Amino acid sequence: MTSLQVEQQDPDAGRPGGAVATEPGEGYHRALGARQIQMIAIGGAIGTGLFLGAGKAISKAGPSLILAYALAGLVIFFIMRALGELLMYRPVSGSFSEYAREFVGPFAGFVTGWTYWLFWVVTGITEVTAAAQYMTYWTGDSFPQWTYALIFTVVLYGANLISVKLFAEMEFWFSMVKVTAIVGMILICAGILTIGFSDAAATASVSNLWSDGGFFPKGLGGTLMTLQIVMFAFLAVELVGVTAGESKDPEKVLPKAINTVPWRIAIFYVGALIMILSVVPWSEFQPGVSPFVAAFEKMGLGIGAAIVNFVVLTAALSSCNSGMYSTGRMLRDLALNRQGPRVFTRLTKNGTPLLGTSFSASLMLVGVWINYVAPGKAFDYVVSFATISGMWAWIMILVSQIRYRARSDRGELPKSPFRAPGAPYSSWFALVFIALVIVLMGVDEDARISLYCAPLWGAALGVSYLVLGRRNAERVASGRR
Repeated sequence: MTSLQVEQQDPDAGRPGGAVATEPGEGYHRALGARQIQMIAIGGAIGTGLFLGAGKAISKAGPSLILAYALAGLVIFFIMRALGELLMYRPVSGSFSEYAREFVGPFAGFVTGWTYWLFWVVTGITEVTAAAQYMTYWTGDSFPQWTYALIFTVVLYGANLISVKLFAEMEFWFSMVKVTAIVGMILICAGILTIGFSDAAATASVSNLWSDGGFFPKGLGGTLMTLQIVMFAFLAVELVGVTAGESKDPEKVLPKAINTVPWRIAIFYVGALIMILSVVPWSEFQPGVSPFVAAFEKMGLGIGAAIVNFVVLTAALSSCNSGMYSTGRMLRDLALNRQGPRVFTRLTKNGTPLLGTSFSASLMLVGVWINYVAPGKAFDYVVSFATISGMWAWIMILVSQIRYRARSDRGELPKSPFRAPGAPYSSWFALVFIALVIVLMGVDEDARISLYCAPLWGAALGVSYLVLGRRNAERVASGRR
């Protein structure tokens, strides 16, 4: 059995609002280097939302989807720079949960931490199940689908417990596969447009971006209705903030990683879509079919489907791997601030939160089992909650940064050396944009269910917070920790 260590905290030492003060390292091992942080940041912006979800979005908006990704990418940059300003003020593993606790209030930190934890548990459930489905592409019915889900979950769980460095190495190579696939697609498309090889050469032209019904073939409304799909594709880009407590040199590494957001979005989203939609007219893409697969088929490259299937498999495993990592850290941050079971504060000798990660992984296994026996529609309702819960973290990042900036400008707190450009106006703009996306989710019948789930989750957290507060008060009164 791996021995555990419990970080000692003074339960009476805290900031206003009752949040317990924690050191930036929080007992973690600073084992993440610049190379790994950069790839985690890049990989966080590339997922199944791009490889699969873009097909549905193209059918809804046509070439104007490029504009939707560019606009949403600008908002994501504002969010990440707001997070960067907070990280350089105080780099902690609890990240946006910790900042919400400090600048909005203990309850906001409680809601943010548990909601982000739930986001990754739900995401982990869906991604490991998706990865198992992708495996059947090669093996068919030779093995039951649940065996792949079990194998993937156990392997990723073990990797996260061995060391944070092993997690980072796995994420590095997962991200490398995704990046290589997109860059390769861009280069192939560029070759078709300039040299004219493959079966797609006859119809490939940049004019495909406006010749088939115009740049807005479904009107501005069609473009707006894709924003929720676009924002879902960007979920997890904030994961780099959770690595702050384990980065070797956060003051240098994290700003560099955050500043790469614009070119990441420009290349991997905007650039890839421009190339694909130039080679293949937008009207030939179908919902539920990866635009990358469709483009390879149009080019006459039969191996394309197998390549994309492998890439999407790695994207799913990458997401689940990130979920394993972040859930344990979020539970520990909550526990350190008396907003979760104290047992989750424990670390192994390797600096990993064993019990928090184990608890989350066990729920992911239960979710895989539920997905196996329950009707697909019921499972889809659970999945729909991921978008709204992920955007809650973004909202808290922006609100916390606005309040931090106001206090630092008044001289109440030290100014961050990595200040967000255009703030607080850029942060307010991002908040308004997110509010628009939430309204559009209410209009879309397929996404509306997530808005029904959010109040129920909020009510459950409210009751839990009151019960936890009463228990903490009783412990203080009795002299117990």
